[in-house]
Amino acid sequence: MWTPGERLRNRPYQIESLLGQGGFGLTYKARHLPLNHLVVIKTPNANLQNDPEYPKFLQRFIKEGQTLAQLSQKAHPSIVRVNDLFEEEAIYCLVMDLIVGESLFECVQKQGILPEPEAIEIICQIGDALTIVHQMGMVHRDAHPGNIMLRKGTPAVLIDFGIAGEILPTIFSYEHPANRSFAPYEQHLDGSREPTVDIYCLAASLYYTLTGQVPTNSLKRKLQDAPLVPPNKRNSQISDSINYAIMKGLALEAKDRPQTMQDFMTLIQPSQPIIVSPPPPKQQILNPSETMQLISAKGIDYRRLEAFLASGNWKDADQETAKKMLEIAGREKEGWVKVSDIDRFPCEDLCTIDRLWSKYSNGRFGFSVQKRVYESLGETQNYDKKTWEEFGELVGWRVNNAWLWCNDIQFTPDAPIAHLPSFSGCVGVGVWVFGLGRGVVRGKCVVRLYFHLENCKL
Repeated sequence: MWTPGERLRNRPYQIESLLGQGGFGLTYKARHLPLNHLVVIKTPNANLQNDPEYPKFLQRFIKEGQTLAQLSQKAHPSIVRVNDLFEEEAIYCLVMDLIVGESLFECVQKQGILPEPEAIEIICQIGDALTIVHQMGMVHRDAHPGNIMLRKGTPAVLIDFGIAGEILPTIFSYEHPANRSFAPYEQHLDGSREPTVDIYCLAASLYYTLTGQVPTNSLKRKLQDAPLVPPNKRNSQISDSINYAIMKGLALEAKDRPQTMQDFMTLIQPSQPIIVSPPPPKQQILNPSETMQLISAKGIDYRRLEAFLASGNWKDADQETAKKMLEIAGREKEGWVKVSDIDRFPCEDLCTIDRLWSKYSNGRFGFSVQKRVYESLGETQNYDKKTWEEFGELVGWRVNNAWLWCNDIQFTPDAPIAHLPSFSGCVGVGVWVFGLGRGVVRGKCVVRLYFHLENCKL
């Protein structure tokens, strides 16, 4: 990490300050000494160099930096310009313009909601920029109000292009946790890089600009069936056409949103009346038929588990999973697993169990799905009571401020996403596989498992 006042060797820059720091990258404000003007320098986090995935990460950083430079050559007024990409002591540096101004988030916080015509003008400027980005094969993934910069007399500018959403977390992402409400659930769960992610985010930004409030968190909409409050219920001055455009852009499923940014822009500024069509019927969950190897580092037979899952016998599959977890830990006699046992779980076995659950639930259940939901709350390896309880509510293990007993778990294919396996298995009266209770001990074990999954690349 560079310190204020430090000068770089390969370029005439002097570090002014650290603007932001995340798990993946660092953002600095720096001064170009000969020209005496300020810039932003982004670098990968040097602590990642020991990660086996770092070479791929670095290749992506370089490739996206080159793509951003191509975008800069077209000089779009709403795209932050990239000036240089160079290497400094084995660390790649991306130099971008420092946009001095006020973010859309700050603007609404200070002066309140914007008039509809002004809000539409800003969103359309950003939408036009994103159209070009999508044509270049990139997705921003973080087009929330904290990344939309406003300056007098010039178009709005979308900062932190491309690498911001996946590689370099922004200051806004850490200082304003509410930005989770600007992302669709598939971005939380599987890191989607489809254009429909940006469409959702931009629709959420327009929602915020016109109401001063964030839309209902997409994960809560997906996992808890929480309703999305239409923006015109929070601001009656919003026109019917804009209300419809926002709701369409905020459709829970990506397939129900406009599929291109141009389509979304047409909804915001339609040339003809909009005909509202009924939502498409929900798709049935189909069981994949392909076979898979049931690998175990301890010679454990998973065919019985697969049979239960293939037949849709979710309760027996949950019990069988609990038994296999005890067998892996060598604690069949005790009937429960300790926190210290988790790190010794072989990755091969965890991967097999996870793949079986994911395969036969069509991606709804499994360890890796649960891990992504937990990580979306901002935690990775440390147990936190508040986060654990919020996670329990999202996946349906905790209802009305109380943890469910094992017999109350939903063993149906339409149970909340990540609801199964439940880590209970009902292997004994009131006995939970991970600890002897439903709260702290179980929470510490499960969170430790999710951290261990990271080492297993799940």
